[in-house]
Amino acid sequence: MAIKHIRSKWNGTMTDRERFNRQMHYKSVDRCFNMEFGYWDENFDLWDIFVDNGIRSNEQAAEFFSFDRFEIVGGVCDLHPTFEEKVIEDRERTVIMQNTDGLLAEVTKGSASIPHYMKSSIVTPEDWKRVKEEKFVRNDPARKVDIAALKQKHPADRDYALGVDCGSMIGRIRDMLTFEGTAYACYDYPDMVEDMVETRCVLIEDFLDQVLPHFDFDFASGWEDICYKNGPIVSVNFFKEVVMPRYKRINKKLKEYGIDVWYTDCDGDVRPILPYLLEGGINCLFPYEVNSCAHPAELLDEYGRDLMIMGGIDKMQLKAGKDAIKDYLKSVERLVARGGYIPFCDHRCPPDVSVENYLYYLDLKEKMFGMK
Repeated sequence: MAIKHIRSKWNGTMTDRERFNRQMHYKSVDRCFNMEFGYWDENFDLWDIFVDNGIRSNEQAAEFFSFDRFEIVGGVCDLHPTFEEKVIEDRERTVIMQNTDGLLAEVTKGSASIPHYMKSSIVTPEDWKRVKEEKFVRNDPARKVDIAALKQKHPADRDYALGVDCGSMIGRIRDMLTFEGTAYACYDYPDMVEDMVETRCVLIEDFLDQVLPHFDFDFASGWEDICYKNGPIVSVNFFKEVVMPRYKRINKKLKEYGIDVWYTDCDGDVRPILPYLLEGGINCLFPYEVNSCAHPAELLDEYGRDLMIMGGIDKMQLKAGKDAIKDYLKSVERLVARGGYIPFCDHRCPPDVSVENYLYYLDLKEKMFGMK
């Protein structure tokens, strides 16, 4: 289906790829790189501009708003095959089910609320040994990358930014063990958790060894959702001693192929572990949530050019109205001019941001950061 464009692409004299690379390396650009992280699923049912134009996904929305192009290549670096998703018990108002991560969850019928996770399939080292042998096999054929197909999809003469996904060292382990399970396991079975981290690292290294020689990637990406408003769910020392050394191994491979921008998606207050993210090679935060941490200027002023940020536009200000939106965009104006910072909503935009406010935000962002 052809996507209608509700907005024209921002004027520019550079390709999206050139603009991204120059902006993230503090070089002059024609204008700011224009992107957004996306929207809650509910937006596609509640926002009339999406409903009326048949927009049902973040990918379609990016084309709909004519954002700059930004893509990522990933591999099978996780458990494979996944656990079977199945209903264990059907109750009056809830359903007990097993999800693809092997978690037993109580799900409220007819609600999009977060499930109540009751039990993980991995509790003891014996559980992990069984799952590792079944679902983390290095020579699983699914882990072999079809290089020819990827080259056809992402040609060498592309004009857009292309990244390589470096997966998750500890965030996906949190998904498999649950929030509380991860916190307990780091103390009860630290060797088990370290082996889980090592297993993931090896699979990511295997993937990178396949793709890095064949593509000129512009950045690396990752996902480590292990922080909340009070900091990380694992101890800082555990992160420093167990997780960071694996980052260093991956970063060594990235640097060998000239990749020096590596972001990770970690919500919450990342400040306690930020020094070790940086030491490990992750030098960019994405989409950088504000309310559980700090205004992006605080961290960028503290760390200088050692740190980059993508995101950091407070979604609460998008809800608050036009004056609040204008004030907040003014507060990041010098950061955009500085480089190493790309502004967009600090996570998926929620449906309680009005369409009127959101379009005003996009218009003002173009006026302030587009080509003059």
